[in-house]
Amino acid sequence: MFSRILVACRGEIALRIIRACRELGIETVAIFSEADRGAHYLELADHAICVGPASPSESYLNVARILSAAEVADVEAIHPGYGFLAENAHFAEVCESCNIKFIGPSSRTLQLTGNKVEARRLAGESRVLVVPGSDGAVAGEEEAVEAAHRVGYPVMLKAAAGGGGRGMRVAHNDISLRTAYHAARSEAEATFGDGSIYVEKQIPRARHVEIQILADEHGNIIHLGERDCTIQRRHQKLVEEAPSPVVNERLRYEFGRAALRVARAANYTNAGTVEFLLDPEGHFYFIEVNARIQVEHPVTEMVTGVDIVKEQMRIAAGEPLTLTQRQVIVQGAAIECRINAEDYSNGFKPSSGCITEFTVPGGPGVRLDTHAYPGYTVSPYYDSLIAKLVVYKPTRQEAIQCMRRALEEFRIEGVKTTIPLYAQVFQNRRFVDGHFDTSFIDSLYLG
Repeated sequence: MFSRILVACRGEIALRIIRACRELGIETVAIFSEADRGAHYLELADHAICVGPASPSESYLNVARILSAAEVADVEAIHPGYGFLAENAHFAEVCESCNIKFIGPSSRTLQLTGNKVEARRLAGESRVLVVPGSDGAVAGEEEAVEAAHRVGYPVMLKAAAGGGGRGMRVAHNDISLRTAYHAARSEAEATFGDGSIYVEKQIPRARHVEIQILADEHGNIIHLGERDCTIQRRHQKLVEEAPSPVVNERLRYEFGRAALRVARAANYTNAGTVEFLLDPEGHFYFIEVNARIQVEHPVTEMVTGVDIVKEQMRIAAGEPLTLTQRQVIVQGAAIECRINAEDYSNGFKPSSGCITEFTVPGGPGVRLDTHAYPGYTVSPYYDSLIAKLVVYKPTRQEAIQCMRRALEEFRIEGVKTTIPLYAQVFQNRRFVDGHFDTSFIDSLYLG
């Protein structure tokens, strides 16, 4: 096992990693920007190093500064968390060249999975259905129109290097497709430095289901069941649960088998997620691989009892998986709400500022992953996630009741949050009955 690692991320996931390391007896070196100076979670790290000003490009995305911090601190490994450099193949390659272990997949795997077009090709070669669409990136709007005619409207235009809903547009006809193509391309170029766009058929009334995988460096690979991430707004997840209310044992087996085929084809190691769309007829289609720890990993931990972050550490240190597929047992139901500092009634506009009250929920079955506290300042420079509220109960209905109670207890003042939105969601009959798709939030709350 490692003796010291660098935590190359911020916020609640940095705190999550620091806690896991303390339990494993690993020293931690946390990096921070000037905007995060004084954050309470930094006090739990053994060392903390400032890597630059608030701007991510000058701190959390600055490879040279992060590597300098790693060298000064004499660490053996770097955990990138999620976001920032977590899926950056170049960063992983630099770590490899410096003989610092990147706690995640290899740079080669990140290159394969990071490009959505390549990932689709890989899935197809692995005999896993992909969403019908263009054969690779399209050369221009005319080729995009041809692909749309071939698969039928409505279609999605997606950035090949994309993620998080960026560089993504929906088109229902030729006119809207031409406009959407240029908008998606411009956003992809600005966000990812790569304007490549591909076309996918939009699956009507789809659910978003993903499979958590773990793979060690000895050829062992398992999955930990599925998460249902269907409750989204503009392609960004809000509520996640495990298991999915619509996935039975047979379908779970098929999902798992497909995910492992894709992972093996990519020579995947460490933790990752293979994502699918599930149509109302029970057919599912590969959409992408998230080659990192996911925001929603706690719901899988709750229903399986597996500490995914600790498994990441062990795998990266060269240890074999601590369990086999037969030992993976899914029990109970877990639900997570992403508590974002956003004004959902105003188009989910980010809400920055000082948190004046932060009264957290508790009691049986409640878990809260957060780095926030009274007096904490929500910065406009970073993601709006300030907490993850997770509940676990023997049944989904009990978990819903527990979440309703926890949301009532959770009081945050000083910034707008998504808590009032979730209070409505968990009272909605469609959600309670499990009869919803990815358009649920947009149709009910965005118009």
